[in-house]
Amino acid sequence: MKVVALIPARYEASRFPGKLMAKLGTKSVILRTYEAVIKTCLFSETYVVTDSDIIYNEIIDNGGKAIKSQKKHECGSDRIAEAAEQIEADIIVNVQGDEPFTKEGPLTELLSVFEGPDADQIDLASLMQVLNKVNLIEDPNYVKVVVNQENYAMLFSRSPIPYPRNNAANPKYYEHIGVYAFRKQALIDFYNTPMTILEDTEKIECLRYLEIGKKIKMVETEYMGIAIDTPEDLENAKAFIEDE
Repeated sequence: MKVVALIPARYEASRFPGKLMAKLGTKSVILRTYEAVIKTCLFSETYVVTDSDIIYNEIIDNGGKAIKSQKKHECGSDRIAEAAEQIEADIIVNVQGDEPFTKEGPLTELLSVFEGPDADQIDLASLMQVLNKVNLIEDPNYVKVVVNQENYAMLFSRSPIPYPRNNAANPKYYEHIGVYAFRKQALIDFYNTPMTILEDTEKIECLRYLEIGKKIKMVETEYMGIAIDTPEDLENAKAFIEDE
């Protein structure tokens, strides 16, 4: 089974423009993410996929591999799907470009489902972690997911799901972590389907997969690290960096 990692990287970002080129220690966020993915030794090939000359050159100039997007894309899955059409792979893993602390463990857990007893039912898999703090559960910047008894996704939302009509039921809340492993065909099917109503409403791309009938296996994992979404995240992340 050939597994390839693709890292979608857009220069513009609404909350933190240019964040992927921001310095984290002596290296940019995107270069650290690329190197962290390489370090896992899980992938036959790893590429950054970007529409930015600045990001493309950052990776190439540091000895990495990058693919330049030919079209404008609304989301990361569309961006890597365009690139995936040119790549031979069975499974494609999407690692977000703002995850410089990506580790082997959660990715190994994610890929293991494609060798499990229900592997033939899985179109794609993704990660989730428990949310315990009420302020995070209610924060729309944290995408929540509910799963069935076999850990297949039923719904994603920025709202608290399930709604706590009865707190005595002791519901468990999960945050969706935006790391995916796709069968290549599922990714291509997504790319060939226009943005769906739920996806457009919530601005959550994995809702498109559910709306077109794809089965998403969710894998519970421990804390992934610090994603760089804001300048404050970048400052917090600097405490974890040890530069050579």
